[in-house]
Amino acid sequence: MPAQSYTDFWNWFRQHEKAFFEVVKTRSDIEKGFFDQISPKLSEIKDGFFLLIGMADENTAELVLTADSVIKNIVFVEELVAAAPAIDGWKFTALKPGRDITNISIEMSGCRFDTDNVHFYSNDYPEYPDEIDITVVHDDLTAENESVIINGSQIFLDNYLGELDFATMIDNLSVAGRREAEKELVPIEKLKSFLVWRQKEFVEKYEETLYNTENDSYSAFEAELNNGNPWFAVINTSILEWDGKASHPWILNIEIKYDGENNNGLPDNETYELLNEIEDAVLDELTDTDGYLYIGRQTADSVREIYLACKDFRKPSKVMYAIEQKFSEQLEISYSIYKDKYWQSFDRFRQ
Repeated sequence: MPAQSYTDFWNWFRQHEKAFFEVVKTRSDIEKGFFDQISPKLSEIKDGFFLLIGMADENTAELVLTADSVIKNIVFVEELVAAAPAIDGWKFTALKPGRDITNISIEMSGCRFDTDNVHFYSNDYPEYPDEIDITVVHDDLTAENESVIINGSQIFLDNYLGELDFATMIDNLSVAGRREAEKELVPIEKLKSFLVWRQKEFVEKYEETLYNTENDSYSAFEAELNNGNPWFAVINTSILEWDGKASHPWILNIEIKYDGENNNGLPDNETYELLNEIEDAVLDELTDTDGYLYIGRQTADSVREIYLACKDFRKPSKVMYAIEQKFSEQLEISYSIYKDKYWQSFDRFRQ
């Protein structure tokens, strides 16, 4: 019977946990005996769950459920683990935890990553004072191994900071070699305390900041695409001039696909009404008084895009997943959530 809830999954897991434990402890074909059993069951609830498994100690297996750093899936991983029952011999962890930096050394394609050869410095921009922009410096970066060093540095930080902090605390990350470094290098083991300090400072600055859109002005934009189809947008141009943008750093980008082939890429009347119904459903759940600001929408080439700036990413993730499921038989809805503290995504709408 398919799992339809977190409880269904854990009830099923409990029925098989002794066999799973034996597979993990003896490492007897973990792929077939564990991953090939668990992954399909999780996908019955929702896509986007990933697994890590190992022995925490001689008598305890640890199952780490991860979102693979996909922001919109983090809340579901957290909820799934929060719903886990206590089972003797098992430890369940939401998201890859951070590790002691002194014990981390990663080897990848002949390149090593540890506290001896990885450093960092912070880039500061007066026009974006709240942005956390980090350059990671690896001593051995060359033109030949650049892609390996970049990828390995990201994996190293993911292990060091933990999945949640790595995915949410750094706004921009670049990787350079020692020769390209533009500032004094800081030991990588100081990065975590630096990020905690910056995050605390940011929260204290913007914790109570909200914005009322009631009296804002909206502007209509119209253009012609290269293929000759029309492009329309309605944008809250008042809010784009607000100096408190960083208080709502998460951008929710919703895409709704429809059939506009016979109407120059635009929706017919019936579809237009359905698109508005979906948009209203979003805005009923995500209000400005709760920290979710409607930026606007654009329509062209058989796609309606809707934009909101949000104080957090967890509630929008849940709201949009529910709406996606509700309208799945009528229109194809997808969404992404990403950090953009200064809403540079919308500069094209500013004069």
